[in-house]
Amino acid sequence: MPDATTGPITEGDAVQAKETLFADLVQGRAQQFQVPLYQRTYSWTEKQLGQLWTDILEQAELLESGEKASTHFLGPVVLAPSPQNEATFPRWLVVDGQQRLTTLSLALAAIRDHIVETVPDEAERIDEEYLINKRRNGSDHFRLLPTQADRAQFAAYVRGPLSERAAGGTVAAAYRFFRRKLVEAADPAAPQDVFRIEQAITSRLTLVAVTAERGDNVHRIFESLNNTGLKLSQADLLRNYLFMRLPTRGEHVYETYWLPLQESLSNDELEQLMWLQLVLNGDDRVRRQDLYAAQQQRFERGEAREAEIEAYIKELSRRGALFRLLLRPDRESNASVRAHLHRLNTWQAQVAYPALMLLLDRRERGELNSLDTARAMSYVESFLVRRMMCRAPTNNLNRIFQAVPGQLPLGMPVADGLHQLLSAENRFWPDDDELREKVRTAPFYKFGRGHQRKMVLQRLEESYEHPEPVDFAAAQLTIEHVMPQSPGDEWLRMLSEDVVDGERPEDLHSRLQHTLGNLTLTAVNSELSNHPFERKQDLLQGSHLEMNRRIAATERWGANEIRTRADELADRAIALWPAPLRGVGRAERSRDWNLAHQVLAALPHGTWTSYGDLAAFIGSGAQAVGNHLANTPGVANAYRVLTSEGKVSDGFRWTPQEVGGDVHARLTADGVHFTAGGAADPAQRLSADELALLVGGAEDDLGVDEESAAQHTPESQGELTHTNPFYLQLVAENSPERQFFRQLAKNSSSGTVEAVRALFDRWEEIGGSIVYVGNDPFISAGLRLGEAGAPGGGISPLSLLPSSGGGTAYVGLGYLAVQEPFTDRALRVEFLRQLNELEGVDLQEREPGPDPHFRLSVLEKDHSQELLFQALTWFRDCGERRGTA
Repeated sequence: MPDATTGPITEGDAVQAKETLFADLVQGRAQQFQVPLYQRTYSWTEKQLGQLWTDILEQAELLESGEKASTHFLGPVVLAPSPQNEATFPRWLVVDGQQRLTTLSLALAAIRDHIVETVPDEAERIDEEYLINKRRNGSDHFRLLPTQADRAQFAAYVRGPLSERAAGGTVAAAYRFFRRKLVEAADPAAPQDVFRIEQAITSRLTLVAVTAERGDNVHRIFESLNNTGLKLSQADLLRNYLFMRLPTRGEHVYETYWLPLQESLSNDELEQLMWLQLVLNGDDRVRRQDLYAAQQQRFERGEAREAEIEAYIKELSRRGALFRLLLRPDRESNASVRAHLHRLNTWQAQVAYPALMLLLDRRERGELNSLDTARAMSYVESFLVRRMMCRAPTNNLNRIFQAVPGQLPLGMPVADGLHQLLSAENRFWPDDDELREKVRTAPFYKFGRGHQRKMVLQRLEESYEHPEPVDFAAAQLTIEHVMPQSPGDEWLRMLSEDVVDGERPEDLHSRLQHTLGNLTLTAVNSELSNHPFERKQDLLQGSHLEMNRRIAATERWGANEIRTRADELADRAIALWPAPLRGVGRAERSRDWNLAHQVLAALPHGTWTSYGDLAAFIGSGAQAVGNHLANTPGVANAYRVLTSEGKVSDGFRWTPQEVGGDVHARLTADGVHFTAGGAADPAQRLSADELALLVGGAEDDLGVDEESAAQHTPESQGELTHTNPFYLQLVAENSPERQFFRQLAKNSSSGTVEAVRALFDRWEEIGGSIVYVGNDPFISAGLRLGEAGAPGGGISPLSLLPSSGGGTAYVGLGYLAVQEPFTDRALRVEFLRQLNELEGVDLQEREPGPDPHFRLSVLEKDHSQELLFQALTWFRDCGERRGTA
């Protein structure tokens, strides 16, 4: 994109362009920035929000340190006088930049709400300075007025009250993102000042404000700013700069050093190498997007001549050979170093490249041998693996590793220095006690990324040193839950023998199902399925994996056996991944509670969770969760944690700092519905697995469709009209139906996806409808009978959740029990009986207890599809008879 101050806007366009800050743009007199109706709706996803949040935190750190560093350029904002402009109340059309202005406004609204209980005066100040026009009413009350499609949502989060209608969508998702990140930033182990964050947003993010006069050709300005030419990369810019500075040596340098380098690396890899060169040379603050400017400044500061430029490119070429070892570890000659590089490559540990490049560079210079290089790499691997296994946040990893070259202790061997550096205060490298406790209790299956979880299990299997090891590269292994995610009655009867203190088998299952002690690797996942343990024993006995043979040799598989295996695996993990040094200023950690606070802050409107669900999510106990919430003021949405029956706990009390009022009234205002018996609607309850989705607990890669949509929504695409073909495509790509099936395809086989599509088609053919609730990644589809207000309207036989256990169908018995004609228990029992005709389905009515459910994968068989359709047809007929009774 051309620079807004120097772009091709000349004759006939009397514009003014100046650099400004968000505070300077929106503060001062009452005014309003209006987004025209023809522009697209707010569309920033977590990808763009995450990058902005990283930039904000970086600027907050610079403010904290007092460094005189440059501000971060956010982009242009193009303004034109609104036709409704008044001398006493300026109104501006936002021709370009509405995504940026909306995002920053939502971030400030989140900060206001984050501090409103503790410092209400400051919350009011933020409101009046950035968000509202205090003495204006109606739509004029808002400093920013989004396009009509977003207006209700935006108004709800700026002024309230929150409604069902305003609770979903991208505006709501962005607001919840910032609420969650603010809780994360308040982690007592490494707190960040919320007012520094506010200052970073308002006075460290620069904008170029391009202001047109009345009568200017606004659309021509907009088109100029959104030139469709290909943008030069940082590597392109720096290459051009370098060879412009080599008037006599350019051809020799290009053929000798640059061309071989360019042919061996992609443009993105070359840019990454150039950035690493800066980091290794001591610049621990530079970001990749600022590479060109930073390197240019280094050269011009020293008035570099051709010899210095040539030396830089020669050194870049030398380090390029080392960088290729990170990308292609097979080229490494030392077996031990090669093994570590392979594992770090499998882990996708690009974040650790500064440290790894430093080690390879020092080895080549003769400052350490291959044995010590491998030892140092084991510290990097352990640091990453232990943090993932203990669910330490990843948001500071870039800063930690980028600082390694500049902070490595002097006067000691490199490997020992790296060990000490990574063990230092606030690096959060879990020690043996923490690792052992987390292996025993934490839901490992919901941590990190899928390939990382698989690598941990693979390393644990290799530690048995079986005489005939498995070829993991060739084996098609997946992670298997020994005790299944959807347990049948036999599994629950086994667990009932292990419960203590009145705990239900279902609660024990929820706490243990995703722990490492219950997980293994297998190539026969589909065959193991939800079978009883005796059947699984037979299949695991024939496995080539030593860990599976040991499981098969166990007589039963209950809570005690899972914990015993967890302890054994913890011993092996401690031996595989070295511990941090003791006594290097390690900080006490409270990040598990901080994670609980984050997920509660991110609860969508109209949802609740239970003490047991929240406990299973963080790897704690329900009683400990209750005690913590009861004694910790300021936890957002703490009152939305209920008992497993959907009731307010008898021991619930507002903390002295809170003025909460009636809990049921607060829950109702938050969109939580109650049954006739006074219990919260079970269909609105979020399980531990669903809580993990709210904070990216599973962190798996986005699907192709989702990634493609994200790439087509930045500001540079321009504002899209409702008749623009891309707008229509984008709407279709992000419709609730597409979100649902995108999630289902991500977690299920193509056969399951096609079976569900066929089921939806047939349900609609017989008069039913499909209702989608929520947003990606938390979205569900409900089968509904008839229209609202019509006979049978509102009755739902099944709700389908695509992201739970590979896709799951739930029967809301508690909901049906208050809906005619299914208040008749005999009809509910008959419906379950018909569903149990499906192969592999065994639903039981449990009061109290979770809703009966079954895997959607059972529908891959044509016979099961037909039986389910017959049951749904019977359900429809019952509902229609209700209307004629």
